[in-house]
Amino acid sequence: MRIRAFIFARGGSKGVPRKNIRDLAGKPLIAHAIEIARACPSLGTVLVSTDDAEIAEVARAHGAQVPFLRPAELAGDTASEWLAWRHAIEWVAKAEGEFDLFVSLPTTSPFRAVEDVEACIRILRDEPQTDVVATVKAADRSPYFNMVRINEDGAAQLVIPPSGPILRRQDAPAVFDMTTVCYVARTSFIREKAGLFEGRLRVVEVPAERALDIDTPFDFAIAEYLAETRKIGSLPPQ
Repeated sequence: MRIRAFIFARGGSKGVPRKNIRDLAGKPLIAHAIEIARACPSLGTVLVSTDDAEIAEVARAHGAQVPFLRPAELAGDTASEWLAWRHAIEWVAKAEGEFDLFVSLPTTSPFRAVEDVEACIRILRDEPQTDVVATVKAADRSPYFNMVRINEDGAAQLVIPPSGPILRRQDAPAVFDMTTVCYVARTSFIREKAGLFEGRLRVVEVPAERALDIDTPFDFAIAEYLAETRKIGSLPPQ
């Protein structure tokens, strides 16, 4: 199957300004995603979609292709990343020819492993009925046990009231958090639908230590600690 890898990196990150090129373990955050993509046996070149000239320069310096700058209307705070995915697919299809599988490796998960990406790709290769694969980790909280919503009268109740009493979280139905480790989808699915849950979605569970999603300064501080303790910057990609 023809597969293309993409990294989507806006210049206007608000939670952590200039996050995508901020240093983590001796290299820009985006470089960690590029290195994993290039280390995956199923992937070849990696294309970066960005609206920012500096991010483009950094990405090229670390081995990625940046053949275009993303239109401003697809890079604002309220812009849909799904539409940015579709734009990148259509650009490649027009410039280089059609391909089958789209792989997105967000910069915000610097601790992903090659095996995580390859596991997602393998599902779509083996299961023609599946449209898209995403990564998840075991959730820390459960809507059946210790997640609540507030009613109009101010009282709290479980998000999903169980049919009977659940005394331990382990006894509640298993639930998972979506992660940004990897997304793999059929290009036809992205072109025809408007979101992950509009088709048959399969997931690959990854361990919590590889699933950190950097969205806030606190998240980045955790990433810096983990990078130091794991010596991420001094080891080859996993």
